[in-house]
Parts: sequence; C-alpha cells; structure tokens
Amino acid sequence: MTQSEASDYDRLFYPYLFEGGKSSLEDVLAQVRSSTLDKSRDLIALRRKVLDSMQDQILAVGQAMARAFTAGGTLLAFGNGGSSTDALDIVLKLGEPPWPHAQPLPALALAHNIAMLTAVGNDVGFDNVFARQVIAFGRAGDIAFGISSSGNSANILRAFEQAHAQGLLTIGMAGYDGGKMARMEAVDFSLVVPADQVPRIQETQATIYNALLAVVFSSLNGEA
Repeated sequence: MTQSEASDYDRLFYPYLFEGGKSSLEDVLAQVRSSTLDKSRDLIALRRKVLDSMQDQILAVGQAMARAFTAGGTLLAFGNGGSSTDALDIVLKLGEPPWPHAQPLPALALAHNIAMLTAVGNDVGFDNVFARQVIAFGRAGDIAFGISSSGNSANILRAFEQAHAQGLLTIGMAGYDGGKMARMEAVDFSLVVPADQVPRIQETQATIYNALLAVVFSSLNGEA
C-alpha cells in the first residue's frame, strides 16, 4: 500500500507500513493508548451530559415500562446490526435480571429469529421483518422497544407504526438529532443521544437502557 492509497486510519495505526519500518512498537502503542484515552474521555463526557439532561425522561419511561409489565405486558425489542445486540442485551437482562430481588420479565428479541427474518425478508421485504413479528407477537399493552443509531431505519419505523396501531407502548432510541423516529407520532417516547459518531452513540445508548431497566425493577419493587 502506498501513501496515496492509505486512509488517515491506516497511517495512524499502521505507520510502519509507510515509513520503511522506522516506527517502533512503542510509538504505535503510545498512539493507540492516546487514542483510546481520548475516546474514553469523550464517552464519559457524553454519558454524563445525556444522563444529566435525561434524568426525568428516563424515570418517566422506566415507570411507564413498569406499568406495562405490571399489567401483563411483554417487551418486543428490535434493531439492526449493533443495535440488534443491544436489543438482545435488554431482553437477556429482563429474563435474567442482574439486580437483587428482581424477578424475570417477559421479553422477545425480534432480530434473533433467523427463520422469521429470512422468510419475511425474502418473501415480503426487509422493511417488514420487524413489523410482521409485531403483528404476530404484539398485543395491546405490550412494549415495542426499537433502537437505531440514525433514527431513520425503515424497518424500525415501520415496526413502530404497526406497534402503535396495535396499541403497544412504543419507545425509541436514536442518535444524531433523532431522525424520523424522534418526529413520529407513533413513538410515545424518544430517547436521543445528541452525537454523530456511531460508536459513542451506541455506547451511550447502552448506558441509557441499563438506567431504564434499573428504574423498571426499582419501580416493580416499590423503590421508585
């Protein structure tokens, strides 16, 4: 690879490819350490900013979720890519809560039904992979919890529209300015991370949903 072919990322993390092996391992490790610390500082600052500004909203959303669970609701979580793993994490923590004295709560991760995803994606279209599952599994009073970094994922938006039509409580998490998700009447609560880097958005979203779950279980135990 030549200098002209290299990206800034290549030159930063693999300088020895372009300097005839002159860069030492110590220099590379120092650059990696500096980059990691910078990103960690940015993440900590963003998490503090978001939690400070969202405290009342997180409390309101968590209590709404707790009321839905008390009434017998099930949570349906969905997202694409990294957001699908966050959706699964939510479901796993509801089913096997890491909080003391917390009882399991019913939840489904819609992105992890591979047979359903491939069938709907192939036969109907990928935009419908979550909406079709909302039709199948969702009941009035359940919770539709969708995660998107951009807030513009078509299959997430369509699932919210379907969930709202069926009477589910709808909760969305997004980054940037919230995208279309934040402006949808079909979304009851929008939790927006005001950042433009996907890793920082998703890391902060994880902080938010863990705070939400803490509120849910505290509310169910009469502590919030």
